[in-house]
Amino acid sequence: MARNASAWAARAGLVTTVVLIGLLPVRGADLSEKLAPCLSCHGVEGQSQIEDVPSLGAQQPSYSLIQLVMFREKIRVADPMNEAAKDLTDGDLQSIAAALAALPAPKPPDDPVDQTRLERARAVTEQNHCDVCHRPDFSGQQTVPRLADQREDYLLKTLREYKGGTRRAYEPIMLEVLQPIGDAQLVEFAYYLSHMR
Repeated sequence: MARNASAWAARAGLVTTVVLIGLLPVRGADLSEKLAPCLSCHGVEGQSQIEDVPSLGAQQPSYSLIQLVMFREKIRVADPMNEAAKDLTDGDLQSIAAALAALPAPKPPDDPVDQTRLERARAVTEQNHCDVCHRPDFSGQQTVPRLADQREDYLLKTLREYKGGTRRAYEPIMLEVLQPIGDAQLVEFAYYLSHMR
């Protein structure tokens, strides 16, 4: 019970921080300088070209803001991101999240689409109600991320991390939702989400 209360307090604190950051004015003077390291890995046009690095174009700004706070506070650990975020102010994080949301949405890969795989995965996403939180077009909403046309390798890595409990989240729902889903279905999810047109 104490562990659940502690987890709840941590999530409530994070949500409060994000809400308060959202009330700050957006500072743009040195935004391009602070955004440059982000774009060098995540893609100048919002689409990552680096394996296991997510595309952030058109990402929900509230979701990005939460992730940036988690990286800065080392609630979520990934050395390059922790280092990049460590000196950013609340206003910087808000500005970066807004700038990423304004980038073009990523595009699906050019390879031919396997319609059988898409249909099989679509049925599983509907069965598990993935399209409720992430929306039917998987564009996300509020603090729920955009998944449409994300890198397939990154999606699969992330789904496996959530299922295995190694990916820290401010909300435990993904761990719960993914528990009954087998790895073969995670592979299909990643394919489906990365090839949405």
